[in-house]
Amino acid sequence: MAKLHQHKKIVNLDVHLEVNRRFAQNNQRYSMKRQAIVTLLEKSNRPLTITEILQRSQNLKSNKNVIVQSSLYRNLLVLEEVGAVQRVFSTDDLSRYELNEEILGHHHHMLCSVCGDMRDMIIPQQLEEKINSTFAHLAKVSGFKLDKHRIDLVGRCKKCA
Repeated sequence: MAKLHQHKKIVNLDVHLEVNRRFAQNNQRYSMKRQAIVTLLEKSNRPLTITEILQRSQNLKSNKNVIVQSSLYRNLLVLEEVGAVQRVFSTDDLSRYELNEEILGHHHHMLCSVCGDMRDMIIPQQLEEKINSTFAHLAKVSGFKLDKHRIDLVGRCKKCA
């Protein structure tokens, strides 16, 4: 059975070291603001909207790391460009952001069709392997080259049910 989870990062992967490596490869600077955004996303158990990131940044201990909206948009764009962050979409019109799956670890989402809430979901390894095998077979017989998959369960959250 699928369950909500706290993110499981790739073993021995220090998120900030990996993100810094990606910035260095792209001749970009991994600034304090960008580090703060990555920390907020790393600590979340679900993708966050712009509003949620802004609200959570207000709670940071250091006022130097409080993020303003215009800066957040620019920094998220750069974080996406270097492959540290990915944008995901729910059933509403709001973009949500999370760490790239290579950093965060493979997972899926549950989306509320009423309020748009999005929660991370991890599928047991045995089921994930069956899904991978099935999708690989379907792709092969169709002449499709499969790179990866994603599964979103759409329904109503506890609050909206």
